[in-house]
Parts: sequence; structure tokens; C-alpha cells
Amino acid sequence: MDGTVLVADDDRTIRTVLTQALTRAGCRVHATSSLTTLMRWVSEGKGDVVISDVMMPDGNGLEMLPKISEDRPGLPVIVISAQNTIMTAIKAAEANAYDYLPKPFDLPELMKRTAKALNESRSAAAGSRIQVEDRPEELPLVGRTEVMQALYRLIARVMNSDMPLMVTGESGTGKSLIARAIHDFSDRRALPFVTAAPGQLMSLDGPTQLIAQAKGGTILIDEVADLPDDVQARLVRMIDAPGEHSPRFMATCQKNVNDMLEQGKLRQDLYYRICGTELRVPALRERVEDIALLATHFLLKAENDGAPHRALGDEASDLLRHHAWPGNVRQLENVIRSLALTARGEEITKADVAAALGPQTSAEPSFSGASNEKLADSVARHLQRYFDLHGDMLPPPGLYTRILREVETPMIEIALAATSGNQARCAELLGINRNTLRKKITDLDIEVTRRRKLM
Repeated sequence: MDGTVLVADDDRTIRTVLTQALTRAGCRVHATSSLTTLMRWVSEGKGDVVISDVMMPDGNGLEMLPKISEDRPGLPVIVISAQNTIMTAIKAAEANAYDYLPKPFDLPELMKRTAKALNESRSAAAGSRIQVEDRPEELPLVGRTEVMQALYRLIARVMNSDMPLMVTGESGTGKSLIARAIHDFSDRRALPFVTAAPGQLMSLDGPTQLIAQAKGGTILIDEVADLPDDVQARLVRMIDAPGEHSPRFMATCQKNVNDMLEQGKLRQDLYYRICGTELRVPALRERVEDIALLATHFLLKAENDGAPHRALGDEASDLLRHHAWPGNVRQLENVIRSLALTARGEEITKADVAAALGPQTSAEPSFSGASNEKLADSVARHLQRYFDLHGDMLPPPGLYTRILREVETPMIEIALAATSGNQARCAELLGINRNTLRKKITDLDIEVTRRRKLM
């Protein structure tokens, strides 16, 4: 790796780690905690790549990107941020950042992207740049897991494209909200967003009315695979001949698209027209580590709507993490909003959560919504989609260790809970040596709580 990298971050540890790693890789590094200093270096012609945090003591890194582009057209800027929301990814994309990585970032992945930026000669962006106006910061996507961050980046890449989109995912994952958010933050945001009602689609002049309503904006076809074949054929003709002001077409589908194609429930000609890019929204069980974050988000929304201030206790959070959530994020939001009103104290307890969840519908854990799916099949499906979300790029190195950790951690936590924190019984249950279990508890930072069972 050859070139000069400018690093701007107010965290001294991050500056030190990046300086050491980039220097070992053969780069020259200038590191600073000041945006003012960074901008001076850029104006002086220093640096081949910039790595910048967003929130700095003397300003916002994203707001400096247009100035960097003006002073140094084609200078790649990699944005890193602890504000791990889709809003950050969208702002980075709109400000023409070369790349975006959430904190805590994977160092080998950041090094790979820096090497790519150094090797590429970027031409100046043509045309005017879409600027983020005064729009709400709250979007229907909250999450810090890698699967969500990958989805954020994909949304940011396709947002201002004219390409049709298919948003897939189980019921309750927020497909329609995501489609609406893409429209609201795209360059079509001043134009109408129209959701096609089934009755309207079945009417002979329905497609014509939809095109007239959209006025070049966006048309969303909800649950496209549930529409009758003749309606799907009508949609094909509408997409082929949209008239003078062509809208952007989006569709949602909660069923497996390939299964729908094989069963003939989704016309291939419609699929080829509507699925320019597939955005798969992960089920809540695929992003368990986001549950506490989502719960806090929904509690704040409830408080803003007039509910009392509430906070989630550790045991309550743990119970939420281990619930199956067949209704996904929508079900979680409903439960949290109920807890905001019914919890007996300011801190929501495990008993409060248990009462809100009610009796489990099944004694067996659900991995995919299909009660007969094997765990191995579910893991394989999850991994394939994880790879798919990275597009042409490989996931960050260390996949084997990360996946094992994701499986091991909940398995040991649940086994410990089932044995009331008794490590000897837990080791016997898992079929491993007690010393091995102790080491894993330490390495995985698992909290062990001894509890007496009530007789």
C-alpha cells in the first residue's frame, strides 16, 4: 500500500491504531483531532485518501465533504462514525463520500477499503450534488449489527437511481416504511409517493390512474406475489409503457421470491422488470443484538407521545433478546409501547416483559418462520444472505470466528440460564469440559448469575 493518508478523529486511540496500521502497510500518515487542520492539509494538496470521523470538536466531518470535493476533486474520503444509523449512510452517500464504515469498525476491512481508494483514480463527480435538507433524523431503520449496516450502505447506493426495487422480508420487518424512506430521501422526494391499492390494480383503468397520480414520483406495489396473474400482466404493460413522466417502481414481497417464481405465483416477466435490485430486510432474530437499541428507540418515541419515562432493566432486556419475535420489529414496537404504559415502575422489569409477551406460542425456538426448518439450513440461509448483502465485495476477514461467536454466545447464555448459573451442570449439558466453559465465559464476556429455583 503506497500513498499518504490523512486521518481526522477526536479519539486518540483510533488515531494511534490507524497510524500504526497504515504505517506498517507502507503508507505515510498525517493524523489530527481537528477538522480545521484536516482542511488546511487538503487545501495544501496533502494526502491521497482522507479517513474522517463525523462528529469532531470543531465541526461535522460530513459538512466538510463538499468543500473537500471543491478543493480537491476526486480525493477519496472514507467516513467513519459512531452514529450507526441509515441517516449517516445516506448523508455520506449524498455528500459523495468514497465509502462509509460504522464504529466500531473492522480494521482489516478499513485497510482493504483504504488500499482500494489509493489504487483507484476517481474522476470529479459530474452535475450538482443532492444536499440533505432539513428533514427528520428519525428513519424506520435502527440497528448497529453488520447485516443492518450492509443494508444501509446498499440503500444509500440505490437511493437516487431510477432502477426498480424489490424489498423483501418477513411481515413486520418494515418493508413499506423502507420503500417510503428511500423515496423521501431520493431526488424524487418532491414528487408523489403512491401505494397501489389492490382494487385499483384490478380496475382496467387503474394503471393509468396510478401513473397520473405518481406524476413521475414513486409507485409502490405492496405484496406483488399475492396479486392475480391477470393483474400482474397489467403491471407488466404499465411498466413497459409508463408515458411521458416515468415513475420509479418499487414492490414488496414477504415470501421467498424464488419459491414464488417456481410455483408460478409471480410472473417472470414482472419479476425481471420490478427486481432491478433486491433489498432484503433481515428478520429480527437475525439481528438480536439490535433488540435493546430498538427497544430504547421505541421507549423514547412513546415518551415523546406522552407516555411516562421508562428504562429497560438488564433482565428485561435479556428476556426480549431470547424471544422468538414472529411479528418482527412491528411486534417488538407494540410490546414496548404497551410496556411504556403498563410497567409498574420507571425501570421495566423481567416480570413486566413476561406479562406483556404472554404465553409463548411454541416451546421450540423458531429460526426462520418455518417450524420444520433445521438449524443448519437456517444458518446457511442467513450466511448466504449476509454474503449477498455485500454485493461484489467479500465480507470483512474473520468471518469464521465471528459466526462461531454469534452461535456460541447465545447457546452458552441460554444453557447457563437453564441451569440457574451452575457451571458444572451447564458444562455437562453442553458436553464440554468445565475449564473450557469457564474460558469461553471469560472470552465471550458472558455474565453468570446464580439463581435459586423456586420450589
